[in-house]
Amino acid sequence: MTETIAEHDATAEQPGPDAAQVAASATPAPLPPDRFADRELSWLSFNERVLQLAEDPELPLLERAKFLAIFASNLDEFFMVRVAGLKRRIDAGIAVRAASGLMPRELLDLILTRTRALVDRHAACFSESVLPALRTHGIQVLRYHAATADEQASLRRLFLDKVFPVLTPLAVDPAHPFPYISGLSLNLAVVVRNPTTGTELFARVKVPPSLPRFLSVGHQRFVPLEEVIAANLADLFPGMEILQQHSFRVTRNEDVEVEEDDAENLLKALERELMRRRFGPPVRLEVERSIDPYVLEVLVRELGISDEEVFALPGPLDLTGLWTIYAIDRDDLKETAFLPKTSPQLSEVETASAPDVLEAMRDHDVLLHHPYDSFSTSVQRFLEQAAADPKVLAIKQTLYRTSGDSPIVDALIDAAQAGKQVLALVEIKARFDEQANISWARKLERQGVHVVYGLVGLKTHCKLSMVVRDDGERLRRYVHIGTGNYHPKTARLYEDMGLLTTDPEVGEDVSHVFNVLSGYSMNTTYQRLLVAPHSIRSGLIERIEREVEHHRSGRPARVRFKCNSIVDEAIVDALYRASQAGVPVDVWVRGICAVRPGVPGMSENIRVRSILGRFLEHSRAYEFTNGGRIETWIGSADLMHRNLDRRVEVLVRLSDDHAQDVAGLLDLGFADTMKAWIGQPDGTWVRHVTPDGTGGQDLQEFLIERRTRAARRRAG
Repeated sequence: MTETIAEHDATAEQPGPDAAQVAASATPAPLPPDRFADRELSWLSFNERVLQLAEDPELPLLERAKFLAIFASNLDEFFMVRVAGLKRRIDAGIAVRAASGLMPRELLDLILTRTRALVDRHAACFSESVLPALRTHGIQVLRYHAATADEQASLRRLFLDKVFPVLTPLAVDPAHPFPYISGLSLNLAVVVRNPTTGTELFARVKVPPSLPRFLSVGHQRFVPLEEVIAANLADLFPGMEILQQHSFRVTRNEDVEVEEDDAENLLKALERELMRRRFGPPVRLEVERSIDPYVLEVLVRELGISDEEVFALPGPLDLTGLWTIYAIDRDDLKETAFLPKTSPQLSEVETASAPDVLEAMRDHDVLLHHPYDSFSTSVQRFLEQAAADPKVLAIKQTLYRTSGDSPIVDALIDAAQAGKQVLALVEIKARFDEQANISWARKLERQGVHVVYGLVGLKTHCKLSMVVRDDGERLRRYVHIGTGNYHPKTARLYEDMGLLTTDPEVGEDVSHVFNVLSGYSMNTTYQRLLVAPHSIRSGLIERIEREVEHHRSGRPARVRFKCNSIVDEAIVDALYRASQAGVPVDVWVRGICAVRPGVPGMSENIRVRSILGRFLEHSRAYEFTNGGRIETWIGSADLMHRNLDRRVEVLVRLSDDHAQDVAGLLDLGFADTMKAWIGQPDGTWVRHVTPDGTGGQDLQEFLIERRTRAARRRAG
């Protein structure tokens, strides 16, 4: 992130207040009780923004299909965790108002109503817009009966060879109770009749999740898997008459809670809880609109689900499977491919050889901005180089999510096998990655890595890596602090920042954090870090209040936050008070936002915007103008209760030069010329209209173009 945004003038100093403004801000009005937008409804608004990308005809067609899949998978997780938790509180009789003032039952009703409208739009976008457009470009998703005779014959062979052997029809009758329906599985509800007795019977067939959701029947022609099974049900029920078949899908409560009493053996406790997750209560039933009322009645009764939790949709169900369609080789229907470049702070010349990351770090701090800066030639190279360096004595690493074939894990194993002391802090409670984390944590242990599973009652979410090297004159700590996971695959899809540094203060601070995580250290005091659960909330609020004092004293003052979510009431209230005092506040949030901007007397000095695009905006940066000397913090923490109270999180204060780099990024993000959604006082969002009346420029495409131009210049 070496280039600043000289062509944008949004960094102009904020003018100091006049005497009347200072007098007015000295006695802020009391904050109203309805000052927080609801967290869950705000999340639905975020997913609506994802849906709007799918609905956008200006986006490449397969990108729209991708956003349809993302919307669907987002909604699955929302029901599995957030709606499930809300239902659990209602069932337990815990009638506590949310910060928004809504009671649990009121909130659930609003969620179900809004979700119903969104999934109807989602289905319509696929069937009425994306599907016909795919057809015009030679890509067809067919119903089985629309396939040609040759294609049906091919599907028949595939069914007999690959599908039929793994199918298990389960009957429902007095001798066979209603079967367990696993969460997010696609199923067929089948009604058959015995031709001898005339008795009608019900059965369930699970669509195998191990097979592609859409089966290829020729060049860019696909048929849904469940339709192939439905067309061949006679093989599953020989001698019976097939009367009806309908697809359905169940979502279950799949949140995991590990009691602290089990913490002596956290690994086994979590494994037991993962087994229980499979049998969580249903929270949503998706069916095709054509479903027979009798079949629907059976499903609702046997699953113990309410009518309001049934979502009737046009087929096909489960559009998360559209990733299969997105994967086809049609570059003309996708965003132009982007290959991340080596950070110019690591190598002055763009070459094919790997940079010497440790040498660069000894010379200067390096601020990375992924995916524009390559993860593989920076963070991954940092750990691989450290593993191979005979002067490196120890490596300490936190791992929250990573891939099973991760070169990060391989580097840690190589280091341990080379005789280095290697500590891996593995967070096995990372939601939905628990089983994968357990597997490769055990792999690390078998290879001689010291594996620690975190602290009782806290998730370790901070992104830290520390290398201790004998540099001759002294031992030096080489540190990476990031905003995203050590996951090489998602690093190409997620926008994140990271700091590579040998600064002694940062190194000492990170050493203390690792000692807290792996030992019995009670340290809570740091020089260049804010660390949750002890000091992030209080540290940020202290700095917000400092901006108020700067403003009242006539010095430049402003607060700018970039994060995924902001719902913490104490921090939101601090921003409201800063706004009341006249301090400009800008919030750039990807997802959930409890801030209600632009409310007279409370937040008229607050602007909120959201940016979505080909990359998932994931970095967290907190900037304070600080009287003219900008202070900026980056790290892993969003502004949520779980991050600030129930996780180990780290923010690091950047040097002045790198604070200016982040200021340039924020200038761009908040520029009126960029595409964005603007938060409204009532908690809704509208797409930004630029001063020229257009939708504006795509920020991520701008950054790609700028990085590409810079790489060309470096290559000569």
